[in-house]
Amino acid sequence: MESFPTGDPRFLKRRVKGCSLDVHPTEKALVVQYEVEATILGQMGEPMVGERKECQKIIRLKSLNSNTDTSSLAQKVVDECRLIHPSKLHEVEQLLFYLQNRKESNENQDKKRLSPRDFAPYAGVELDEEASIGSIDEYVELLYEEIQDKIRGATLILQLAQNPDNLEELIHNEAALGALARVLREDWKKSVDLATTIIYVFFCFSSFSQFHGLVTHFKIGALSMNIIEHELKRFDLWQEELQKKKARSVKHDSNQNLKREHEKSFRKYQSLLIKQEQLLRVALCLLLNLAEDTRTELKMRNKNIVHMLVKVLDREDDELLLVAVSFLKKLSIFLENKNDMAESFAVEKLSRLVPCRHDELLSTTLRLLLNLSFDTSLRSQMVQGGLVPKLSALLADEAQRQLSMCILYHISMDDRFKSMFAHTDCIPQLMKMVFDCGEDKMDVVVSLCINLAANRSNAQLFCEGDGLKMLMKRALKLKDILVMKMIRNLSQHSGSTRSLFLDHVGDLAAQISENKSEEFVIECLGTLANLTIPDLDWALVLEEYSLVPYLKNQLKPGSAEDDLILEVVILIGTMSMDDSCAAMLANSGIIPSLIELLNAQQEDDEFVCQILYVFYQMVFHKATRDIIIKDTLAPAYLIDLMHDNNAAIRKVCDNTLDIIAENDEEWGKKIQTKKFCWYNSQWLEMVENRQLDETAEPFLYEVDGDFLERPDLFYTADGIRSGDGTISPDFYADFQNGDVGETGFLSSASDQFVPTDRPVSAYGIGPDELFFCSYATASR
Repeated sequence: MESFPTGDPRFLKRRVKGCSLDVHPTEKALVVQYEVEATILGQMGEPMVGERKECQKIIRLKSLNSNTDTSSLAQKVVDECRLIHPSKLHEVEQLLFYLQNRKESNENQDKKRLSPRDFAPYAGVELDEEASIGSIDEYVELLYEEIQDKIRGATLILQLAQNPDNLEELIHNEAALGALARVLREDWKKSVDLATTIIYVFFCFSSFSQFHGLVTHFKIGALSMNIIEHELKRFDLWQEELQKKKARSVKHDSNQNLKREHEKSFRKYQSLLIKQEQLLRVALCLLLNLAEDTRTELKMRNKNIVHMLVKVLDREDDELLLVAVSFLKKLSIFLENKNDMAESFAVEKLSRLVPCRHDELLSTTLRLLLNLSFDTSLRSQMVQGGLVPKLSALLADEAQRQLSMCILYHISMDDRFKSMFAHTDCIPQLMKMVFDCGEDKMDVVVSLCINLAANRSNAQLFCEGDGLKMLMKRALKLKDILVMKMIRNLSQHSGSTRSLFLDHVGDLAAQISENKSEEFVIECLGTLANLTIPDLDWALVLEEYSLVPYLKNQLKPGSAEDDLILEVVILIGTMSMDDSCAAMLANSGIIPSLIELLNAQQEDDEFVCQILYVFYQMVFHKATRDIIIKDTLAPAYLIDLMHDNNAAIRKVCDNTLDIIAENDEEWGKKIQTKKFCWYNSQWLEMVENRQLDETAEPFLYEVDGDFLERPDLFYTADGIRSGDGTISPDFYADFQNGDVGETGFLSSASDQFVPTDRPVSAYGIGPDELFFCSYATASR
């Protein structure tokens, strides 16, 4: 260890600076970080040599428990530790309070499990004698003898290394450490016991970060990697040989010698396996400690550490598996390591460990799976590995519930896997947790429910019995936005599930108010907008809860957040499916507000499409058709948007304009003219811009007057008949022969003149056919 210069104390000046406090990560102790500045003074008192050193003092608080008076203890700590200034008394008290209430995490338990003193003794290294630090030279001499003497010498040194107080002295004995490293390098193949014992010694050093440089200096990490790789290959050979002997004994069932040979080989295999797994465990623990340095970890990754660890997952020893899974968990936070785990099918091997009787192994495995579950392809592997029912069963285990739920939440994000939850007991357990939590927030639970509620089968399970009633009661009582989001997802499924909402329409409508939380109101509006139920009297709802003024006020641009305004528009579209409700809304002057909103939000495709859908519903009903056609400019906006880049917008426009053209002759002509100009725009542009010079040939046919005024050139809604109702006898022949060109009166694109699935009259489409879908952003 580095130390300050020593000499006559009259000429040495020390000063403590920069004291800071923190809690110990694993123990009930305070950590005092401070800096010591030492200066050697000359004969005349002038500074000659100066040096600074960062120091640390750990104040262990053995008496601290749940009943300790932290104020008194804080005062005692400040009084007895001169490094802590009295002004930090309040900070010490806060840290003690934190330590008093801190729960020991699974991570800390894993670290305790991997500490040097927790290793169980194994066959081959037990000794009756007790090692002494004063006899270290004798133990080193044994390392130059035969294998058994080397094992005895290494074991005695190991006894010393297991006591952290001896490490400081051992580190200065370079001869002992050099001899251990040399013997390991030369003789590790000759004896598993010898290799395990020496690696164990260096593992004791690796448990402390300040000694990592020593372990790296002797290249123990690289050598351990080679040993692990060799042992894994040896294991494969053992299994292959054992399988051959087993096959021979089965084939020659009557041959007792072959059976005995197989049994003998199996017993030998088991004894070798125990020693090998102990060696692998110690070597992996050493590498795990060294991997604190990311540069060292990268070197391990380049030497294929991930594939080695995944191969270890085939073993049965719980302690070895715990080390391997802990190592993989640490590595999994880096993308490259995660990809290596995907290539080596780590998830498939981890699936067999869920569940298991070893609590720490199960918890660590779940943490590793949680890290991997952020990757879409690995989530798919988890589902294929049967983890959904296994994790659902673990929800009943309070110790593993949180981790299991987080993994299930990630899996539920993919629509492909939502339906699999319906075949497990996951949903009943989630509902029980929601109802048992009282007024406490359970965001993870409800978030998982929100995802699952988007599936029809899951929604039916959620609503079974009084499920929907209880959810509505909780959402309205606590104004729980997440539960309301879940209810909104449940309402999107048609059939029996949606019919259950008839009893709750009034409760939802009562929440729509400017005095309520905007986020909560958005979810209520969205839920009501999903209720396209024929038996629902929307006009009565509007009257009873006085919703018309609220809806009209919210349509003003800038009156609220865009999300709220959009939900209002969608709700108006749903309500407009009711004839009497559509008339009430139209007479309230809501159409001009929608047109104003359309102008303000013309760059937002979803806004445009939903507003146009309201116009379609208004035109569909005879009672409101005249208001739209004669009293507003809605038809003009529809004409402008009928060739929009967005397919959904074009479809709504086409359906609405077809109904307008059938019921208003004047608008019908304008619509026909616009369609003609659009279909023949290329030809019209050519005619308009053509310049005749002296050498140009005259037109073959004389053009009399404005050809756009000729009604026989127009099309009706079906796109085939001319304006006067006649059909050219040559049309069908030309159409069948494909002779209708691009510059003719008909477009060559078949969807522009062949009837599509959209209606050509007001009776061709039902009012409940919504246009809710995802819209690609397009500029107009």
